[in-house]
Order: sequence, then C-alpha cells, then structure tokens
Amino acid sequence: MQLYNTLSAEERAQLIDEAGKERLTLSFYAYAKIEDPKKFRDELFIAWNALDALGRIYVAHEGINAQMSVPADQLEAFRDTLEVYDFMKGIRLNVAVDQDDHSFLKLTIKVRHKIVADGLNDDSFDVTNKGIHLKAQEFNNLLEDPDTIVVDFRNHYESEIGHFEGAITPDVENFRESLPIINEQLQDFKEDKKLLMYCTGGIRCEKASAYFKHQGFKNVYQLEGGIIEYTRQIREEGIPSKFIGKNFVFDHRLGERITDDIISQCHQCGKPCDNHTNCSNDACHLLFIQCDECKAAMENCCSTECLNITHLPLEEQVKLRSGLQVGNKVFRKGKSEALKFKKSGDLPDRPLAKAITKNVRQKITVKKTLIGKAEHYYTKSKIAQFLLENKELSVGDRVLISGPTTGEQEFTMTEIYANGSPCETAKKGDQITFELPFRVRLSDKLYKITQNSDNV
Repeated sequence: MQLYNTLSAEERAQLIDEAGKERLTLSFYAYAKIEDPKKFRDELFIAWNALDALGRIYVAHEGINAQMSVPADQLEAFRDTLEVYDFMKGIRLNVAVDQDDHSFLKLTIKVRHKIVADGLNDDSFDVTNKGIHLKAQEFNNLLEDPDTIVVDFRNHYESEIGHFEGAITPDVENFRESLPIINEQLQDFKEDKKLLMYCTGGIRCEKASAYFKHQGFKNVYQLEGGIIEYTRQIREEGIPSKFIGKNFVFDHRLGERITDDIISQCHQCGKPCDNHTNCSNDACHLLFIQCDECKAAMENCCSTECLNITHLPLEEQVKLRSGLQVGNKVFRKGKSEALKFKKSGDLPDRPLAKAITKNVRQKITVKKTLIGKAEHYYTKSKIAQFLLENKELSVGDRVLISGPTTGEQEFTMTEIYANGSPCETAKKGDQITFELPFRVRLSDKLYKITQNSDNV
C-alpha cells in the first residue's frame, strides 16, 4: 500500500501543468482527541493521494493542522474525506486570497507531538476555555476601542511585511517565544483592557486565548479564521481593511497581498519591498526580504559569502554544509548581521510605498506549454543552457522560466543559440543557450507562453 510520494516536486509540477486544471490552496485546523495519530495519518494519506491533494499536514493526539493544494473539481470529494470524522464535520476551509497551482508539490503528513509548537503544558489549564471569536467587522469595531490592546501572535518575518494597525508585533522567531514575552508585557492590563489577538489562520490564537484567560486576563478576543478569513470577509462585504500590507503564507508564494501598502524594506539595499526570498545557498536558506534588483545582483543570495559558495563545484558545496553545526544554520528566519536593513522589532508606523496591483476581482491567466528544462548557468557570461524537450522555440517568442527558488520570470526571446550556433528557430532535442540576467537552476522549467488573458 503506497503511503509515500513517488514523484519529485519537478515531476509533479509538470503533471499539474499538463493537466491544465485549476487548483485551490487552502488551510484548516481542528483540535480534537485522536487516539492513534499514525493510523489517522495513514487513512488521510490514502484518501487524499487518490484525489491528487497535496500539502503539508501535521497530526497529533491533539488534532490536525493542514495547508494544502486541492484540485478545484475535487473540492467536494475532499470535503467528504473530512466529514468521515465527527470532529471535522462542517469544518471551515480557509481558501487562499491568491491562487497558485504550484503552492504545494508533495503530500506530506507528519505525526508530531503537537500540531503547533507552543511549549505549553496543556494539562495545566483548560484549553477549551477560549476567547470570544470575532468576525471581520466586529474585529474592526474593537480595534477602534481605546481600551483595546491588539497583539500579533505571528513571528517577526510575518509581521514585518504586514500587520493590523496599532498591533504589538513581538520580535520572535516562533510562537513558543511570544507567549511569555506578551504575558509579561501586559501584566498591568489584565483587568481593564480588552486583549485582541490574531494570527494567519486562527490556530495559534485557539491555544493562546485559553492560555491568557488562564493567566488572569478577563477580556480575551480572537479573530475568527485569522487574517485569511478576515480578508475573505472584507472583500465580500466591502469592509475597510485594518490590516496593512501582505499576509505571509507558508507555501512557495511566501505572501498574499491584502492591501497595496508596502511597509517593509529590502534587507540588502533599503528600498521599499515586501517580497521574501530563501537564500539559494543550500547551506543557508536564510529567509529574508529582497528586491528584484538585489535578487538579480546577488543571485537570490543573502550575502557575498553565500554568493561565492553557490559558484563553487557541487562537491565542495556539499563538504561545506556537512556536519550538525552547519546543518543547524539552515532555514534561519531572517536573523543575520549581513542584512543591513533588517527592521525586526522596529516596524514603521506608516507605509513606505505602494505596490502596483490590479483590481482584486481581476485574475491574470497565463496559458503556457512546457518545452524544456534547465541544464546549466554560466555565471560570468550570464548564459543559460536548456534542453528543448518539446515543440519549437523561435526568436520573438514569449517565455516563462519557473522554479522553486527562481520563482516565475517572463521575457521575450531576442537571440537563440542551438547546439552552439545562432538560429531563428530551435527544434525539439536541441540544446539551446541564451543570455539571462538571473541565474537558473536544474529544477527550473522553460515554458512557451501561448496566451495572456485577463478574466474579470
């Protein structure tokens, strides 16, 4: 019985593109008593794998926490797999503001001690005695009350690019760190202030609100469904947004724009920017904010040191990142002395710039055909090499290069070399090279854009 992925992320992405079906990125959670998490995990994998549902899911004795990508035409069948369990009957699915067919490319369900690492002893307080849940308009109303204290229970790299007006945004790297810091900070306000809390999808507040009521806070409220559900409600009901900027999300998109306010800076040059990058050095993967200009100049790296490492032969790179001490540095969340304009814990109180966005009802559809895969990038000459596996490619064609680290880059072909010689049209099987201002990786795919259309 198959209980694991048989396809790589790249192979899955290709199948998704070839299928041409719309997918929905969504999230949900539920606290419940699960006697056998491993059995529960196996049942979910079998059911979801059959539906081509992908995502990152944690299950534990205390419940489930899921971020997923589901084929739109299988949504009702997916709901049926949840309804099998009493504690998930009628569960709310937080559907993403922005959709991306490649948000998740594997189905990973892990059994954990907890579905959110909160560091709390659940036996020491009543986890079911939660705060009052508020819808978007109710939340906005309470924000305007001078006796309200609003707290962001996300991490610094999340709140840096977007948060509610006037919110306390702790300079922490994880949820576990924030609880004692906020508790100490608000000791004098337990009796007379309203404690208003929020997070991405609501799951952190479910536990935090019960914890703070246990700590003696009399008036505890939480945003129902978190920022994701808040955004859906304000757009459907025409409610003004009290959230400014982007909402950080935990898939390859790394953010959904809620308003066109840019409240953060490129960590390398200081230019207004709110796009996160994972450093392309496999021994680092630092999460930081990087503008397009720095991305091109630094080739998705956070420092000159990391840039130099990525230019070394693969064997040398593997040696440099071997060992536990080096391994512990991977996937740091924005704490680095190399980032001169990092503002963690010192967030601006007004937007630094405005993003250029289309009407929220307008969705850009790019029809594309997969035609090749990356083979090499010559850094000094800035030449990319691809193998053309499908169809022809001509000068003047509009193409898209896409990959987990590269993101999505569109441009027009102005010059092509096929098997070392200049040509107007390259054919299937040709090894093609052309100049690119950004680095490509072996995981990158080359697509030919067949149509751009705006669907309103």
